[in-house]
Amino acid sequence: MTATYRNPVLNADWSDPDVIRVGADFYLTVSTFTKVPGLPILHSRDLVNWTIIGHAVTRGYDDVRPGCGVWAPSLRHHDGRFWIFYGDPDVGICWMSAEDPRGPWTEPHVVKPGLGLIDPCPLWDDDGRAYLVHGWAKSRAGVNNRLTLHRMAPDGEKVLDEGTLVIDADLLPGYRTLEGPKLYKRDGVYWIFAPAGGVEQGWQSVFRAESVFGPYEDRIVLAQGGTDVNGPHQGGWVDTPSGEHWFMHFQDRGPYGRVVHLQPMTWGEDGWPAMGDDGEPVAEYRVPVPGGAPATPATSDDFAGPELGLQWSWQANPDPAWWELRDGRLRLACVPGPDDLRVRPSVLGQRLPGVPCTVTVTLTLTGQGRAGLTVVGDTAAFIGLEGTAAGKTVLICGNTETTEDGEPVPVEEGRAVTIGARIGEGALVTFLADGRDVGAPFQATQGRWVGAVLGLFAAGDGTGQAIFEAFTVDIERHSQ
Repeated sequence: MTATYRNPVLNADWSDPDVIRVGADFYLTVSTFTKVPGLPILHSRDLVNWTIIGHAVTRGYDDVRPGCGVWAPSLRHHDGRFWIFYGDPDVGICWMSAEDPRGPWTEPHVVKPGLGLIDPCPLWDDDGRAYLVHGWAKSRAGVNNRLTLHRMAPDGEKVLDEGTLVIDADLLPGYRTLEGPKLYKRDGVYWIFAPAGGVEQGWQSVFRAESVFGPYEDRIVLAQGGTDVNGPHQGGWVDTPSGEHWFMHFQDRGPYGRVVHLQPMTWGEDGWPAMGDDGEPVAEYRVPVPGGAPATPATSDDFAGPELGLQWSWQANPDPAWWELRDGRLRLACVPGPDDLRVRPSVLGQRLPGVPCTVTVTLTLTGQGRAGLTVVGDTAAFIGLEGTAAGKTVLICGNTETTEDGEPVPVEEGRAVTIGARIGEGALVTFLADGRDVGAPFQATQGRWVGAVLGLFAAGDGTGQAIFEAFTVDIERHSQ
């Protein structure tokens, strides 16, 4: 029987994916904005089952800057090395490289400084020349809906010219917000795959030309049509060892973030690519490479160490004094910082699953402070414990402004409490304590171009400590 998969193949916030194949192995990376570590590297043998194997970015900003940092990356393998190009809209176009995708990666190098330079993609041509295409962020540059191409030094040290406007989508009827270009060459023809129309209602276009500098002609190759896959947005084209072609892209799902779909792709007799089912996303299809073992990016964590699981990230640069793994437990210091969890750097988070689930973690609080489990987006809410100056520990539940929802419940000092969240359809959250519902339901919301995050936090004057153990994510069976 032919093995099949169902979309999305990555059902959480894996935003702006790009994918490549090296031998029999597939690698994928995504944008992470100001999360640290950032630019996760995922590995697969069949384009369906994925695991996290490392990160390319280990440092970012010291403060939380929603919507800033690492925007849509391009992943390539050239001259025996892996390369990631990305745009930081407040810095410019950067890249890093590594011999092993697990790392270590070089420090970011700015190949083109400037505001609003985003979505870069390199191409090393057959004659040894190199090129770099990128889009524009109107919020910084004042313009968008256009793609600029540069000649680039083959070692990526710098761009070699002022850039050429190769596609001005203001001149294309119906086009708006053209972005996310991926530059390829096939059988002597240059191709730019790029979405337009916005992440929620847009489509995927491709452009082709005999010269890398154009002129380019366009065609829409993937759109929502009669499906429930809104937007089908930017991604990457990849082939398999058997010579088949596939396209990975994202769909914006609000509080769940940008989930990743896999589309079959063929090349028509007219030379243009055809994606999905007659240009519409497929819900189910055969697995590209049969025989792969089931795998998904990690979520649950027993904190056995010696390092944090690769699914975790901080909201800004972490201080080693914030955390420790010891005896199968995660210990977070109740450190000072903003009360608003949306801008607290010391929130340790991971992606919200895209299906109903129940999340639990056992928490013990010693000393003064506040600690717990939070769901963070444009709004935030939490459940946790609070140690007071009087030496009492209470169970609390609150919202973004850290106001309490209901009366605090006294907890015997030193007693472990299993706190959690039941996340239902539409990302409606009900907090839990020792298996019972606590507080009013909370509607999770997306953040700045990201989905909601499940987080652990500890806040205070530095004297208290939160001890977490057995972080578990249980997916509802009928949702799998």
